[in-house]
Order: sequence, then C-alpha cells, then structure tokens
Amino acid sequence: MRMTHAPGGLVGAPAPDWRSRYTVRLWLSDLAALIVVAFGTQIAWFGLGNAQVSIREDSRLSVVSYWFFSALLVVAWMWALSLVDSRSDRTIGTGSTEYIRIISVSVRLFGIIAILAFLLRVDVARGYLLIAFPLGMLFLLLERWLWRQWLVVKRARGEFSARVVLVGSESSVAQIGDALRRSPSAGYLVVGACVPLAVPGGTVRGTDIPIVGSVLSISEALTAVHADTVAISSTDELPPSVVKRISWQLEAGRQHLVLAPSIIDVVGPRIQTRPVAGLPLIHVETPRYSKGQRLAKRGLDVLLSAIGLVVLSPLLLAIAIGIRSTSPGPALFRQVRVGRDGREFGLLKFRTMVANAEDLLPELEPQRDAGNEVLFKMVEDPRVTNLGRFLRRYSLDELPQLINVLAGSMSLVGPRPSLPREVERYADHVHRRFMVKPGITGLWQISGRSTLSWEESVRLDLSYVENWTLVGDVVILFKTARAALAPGNTAA
Repeated sequence: MRMTHAPGGLVGAPAPDWRSRYTVRLWLSDLAALIVVAFGTQIAWFGLGNAQVSIREDSRLSVVSYWFFSALLVVAWMWALSLVDSRSDRTIGTGSTEYIRIISVSVRLFGIIAILAFLLRVDVARGYLLIAFPLGMLFLLLERWLWRQWLVVKRARGEFSARVVLVGSESSVAQIGDALRRSPSAGYLVVGACVPLAVPGGTVRGTDIPIVGSVLSISEALTAVHADTVAISSTDELPPSVVKRISWQLEAGRQHLVLAPSIIDVVGPRIQTRPVAGLPLIHVETPRYSKGQRLAKRGLDVLLSAIGLVVLSPLLLAIAIGIRSTSPGPALFRQVRVGRDGREFGLLKFRTMVANAEDLLPELEPQRDAGNEVLFKMVEDPRVTNLGRFLRRYSLDELPQLINVLAGSMSLVGPRPSLPREVERYADHVHRRFMVKPGITGLWQISGRSTLSWEESVRLDLSYVENWTLVGDVVILFKTARAALAPGNTAA
C-alpha cells in the first residue's frame, strides 16, 4: 500500500500499539540496567584506567580495552534477550516464563563466553565476570519485576491489554470470559462476543459481555469494538475451514488469533502440541511426580523450614509466652488433619481460641457468616482471643507448622490441610488433592482464603496438584509473604 505524507505522519500507517510501546520501554530499561552493571563492575574492579584484555597466543592483540569488552558484553546480552523473545507480549505480565527466559539466556551467554575464552586463550578477569554475571541477572529481573507491577496496575484499568472478541457458544464464551476476567494481569480485556443466532445489542446469558455479531461476521465485529484479538472458545459452530478463513482475514502483526479450549486449570509442561497430518493435536499429560521432583521439593522444604525455625525462634518464643499469659491453656494447638495419600497427622498451630473451642462449634454452626458450605468460618468468631485475632490476621499462628514441614508430614506449599470431617464430604475427584503433601501456604492462601467458595477452593487445590513446579512454589512463597504483610480483608 502506498503511503502519503501528512503533518501527523503517514496516512494509512497504523499507530504504534501498546505492544510496541511496551517493548521499547523494556528494551531501553534492559539497556540501562546492563550498562550500569557492565561498566559499573569494570570501574569497581579496575578503576577508571584503561585495563586491557590479554590474548596469550598473540601479543599484538593484547590492546583490547575492557571499555570495549564491556560494550561488547552489553550488545551481546541485549541481542540474546531479543533472540529468546523475552520482551514478547506473550510472556510479559503474568507467569514465570519471562523470568525463566532471562535467567536461561544469561546462563547460556556466559557459558559461551567462558568456552570462547578458553578456546581462544583470552584472559578475562574472573572477578569481573563473577560479579557482572549474577548482578546483571539480578538487575534485569528486578527491572522487569518493577515494569510488571506497573503493567498490572495499568491492566487493572483496562489499559495495555489485548482487546478480545470471544467466538463460540454462549456457554463457552461465558466460561472463558469469566476465566479471563479473574486474571486481568494476563492482559486480555473482553470487549465483545460473537455467538450463533446473535441478537444485536444483547449480552451473553449470565454475563455482561456484549454480543457484537454472529460467528459469521467476526471481521465487522472487530472493527466495531476496535478489537485486536479473536479468541475462539468453541468450534461446534465453526468448521475448520471457517476457523482458517478467520485467521486469513486478520491483519498480520496487528491482529491475533487465540484458540481457547474449555480445558481449564491445565498449564505448563503438561500441555504438548504435536502436529499430525496437518492437525494440531493437543496432548494433556496426566500429572505425575518423578523421584527427582519429589526430592527437589523435599530438599527445599527441609532447607527453608530449618532456616525459618532458627531465625524465627525468638519470635516463636515471644508468641508462646504471650498466649500463655493472656488466656488459660497451652500455647500450641494440635489438630488432626488429613495429608498425603489420606494419612492423618497432627497439625501444629499457635492457639488462637479459647481452650474449649471445639466443644463450642456445634452451637455456633447456625451463626456462620463466612467460609463456605464445607469450611466453617465466622467474621467475628467469639472463640478467638484478642491476641489470636492479631496472630490470625498476619498468619503468625501457622508458624509452628514449620515443625510439621521439617518432620515430613507437610510441605511449605501445597493444598490446604483438610479436617477428617471435611474429607467425609468430598466428592470423588477432590481426593486427587491427596497426591501431594498439604502445605502451610498454597494457591488458596494467595487467592482469597476465607472469601473463596468451596468450588473455587477445590479448583485452586487441584490446579496446584496437577500443575506443580518448583519455580511455582517459589513464586507462591513470595506472594504469601506479601499477603501476610498486607492481608486486607481475606484473613480469618
């Protein structure tokens, strides 16, 4: 298409969208971080002089300045980050993929540098590399994390998000639309839907998603609501030829096609897409845990729980003394819970209620005003002591469970430890949560705690069991620390 000049730029040229603007910002901040690290490390190690990299096999090449080497390192690092699409809109904003790509490409880059230095007999100061390498990764991760917090705020306002039109049956559109709206940080803003037998001006049943067209008028719908993404939630009404035709109609590089199957809470390495005879077959692997995975998880549990007990021992002693001095009864409360493979164990907590709290439960059952149909909760539970209310708000009552973790009956991260009376009411599929040890914290802890419905609690527990990763555990631990410091109205 021929462009003509105008005062505002090129007529017919699309304005830069949020993806390109955000990519430019990441590129500039990556560059700034690496310049600070590379040249800062050089100055700290060699001073402001003109230190030189030596090449033992040829003295004529021993005049390569570290100023040039640092600049070359920054260029190579920036190029490597671009090669792995670490700034792609498909990885930013949510999940751990962005961080994993930064760490992975950085390790590979320095591995290549070490190999080349060995083969070419280049003497690069080890101290310089040992400082620049981890410090560079740390600066990149911190800078990306700060941008992500900014992006989350913007996306909560509906900015810097893909404008999505959902296509499919009304039930599938409602399901996918609800899932996307629960996670605004993922960057999908639902602006309309195309459904069979569309009624212009109406909404999808049970939602406020406006119907903007039928499954045969998707191009017009995209234009009407200024959308840039089509998400097909079901293909019952769309034969393969129509789906292919939709993809052909989208503008390359600016409009996007997403296939959103109604299989929810299945993520990560369990999903494999394999092309067979032109068909993109999606393989969903059954969850399984290798000995190596269990050993890695147990190792993390033992290490962190042991450190936690040692570091927090003064706090644990102070809390125990406070409980004993403010209400009659023991400092610790032991309760039978159900753990991995359905085995019962004694869960330890600081006592936050009066000593006969369990005996008072039956008469309080009709007064419940929180929790859900299986888990008992009360906003103002009369059994809770004044100190106990403070301990619960900041999750300090759960610290003795570090002993359970060290002993092996619990994990730092896992499903919520269940009471035997709750297990009696579980549906058959809920028993899958016993494939792993229960945790002090988990997805339920960082997603609403006592404000969650029973169905949502089960969904989060099963999602954790079926999609566990060690990196995911670390992320949950960080989010738990943040939730404990600022619990809001979810703690109970």
